[in-house]
Amino acid sequence: MILDKETAKKTAELLLQINAIKLKPQEPFTWASGWKSPIYCDNRIVLSFPTIRNFIREHMARQVEELYGKPDVIAGVATGAIGIGMLVADYLNLPFIYIRPEAKKHGRQNKIEGQLEEGQTVVVIEDLISTGMSSLKAVDALHEANANVKGMLAIFSYGFDVSKENFKSANVELHTLSDYEHLIEQASQTNYIYQDQAETLQNWRKDPSNWAPTVSK
Repeated sequence: MILDKETAKKTAELLLQINAIKLKPQEPFTWASGWKSPIYCDNRIVLSFPTIRNFIREHMARQVEELYGKPDVIAGVATGAIGIGMLVADYLNLPFIYIRPEAKKHGRQNKIEGQLEEGQTVVVIEDLISTGMSSLKAVDALHEANANVKGMLAIFSYGFDVSKENFKSANVELHTLSDYEHLIEQASQTNYIYQDQAETLQNWRKDPSNWAPTVSK
């Protein structure tokens, strides 16, 4: 869910500006899942641009407070959201932890890194939501540690139906700074993409697992 449309529009603009989001409808990317995709989002590049990372940090922090007040802890999902999660925690002057996709095989075999007490309230920070499965595994780890997860805030979401269903089933509230609709709108308005490319991008999202690029004859 988008909390502020102007923030969503500006976030999309900034991500396009630094090529954090790459659009290649004719030369699609291959995701780890095997899906062919005309879009690739790497929000970690935000950390290399101080002005933009500060914008993201401040707006995420403000939305955390607006939605949940001040939680006891901010949690980042490894690895993509460790950096931005730590920046949000610093802005709010709150403790920070991060959650690994799986427990370490050595040492203390931690899955959650940092200090977390039973019953503490936690807001989870993510960089990107696709299907939502990896993000929700992090929430599961927090529940196993008897934390009180208030919700999740991410920079960007593709808005897949499957992710909406997954978050609904898990009873986890998700908000994002920006999303796919605002991205396509912004990319079209600034001539970052042409109309036919916008149509391709919209068609891809309807059935991403089976999508294939149209080959010109």
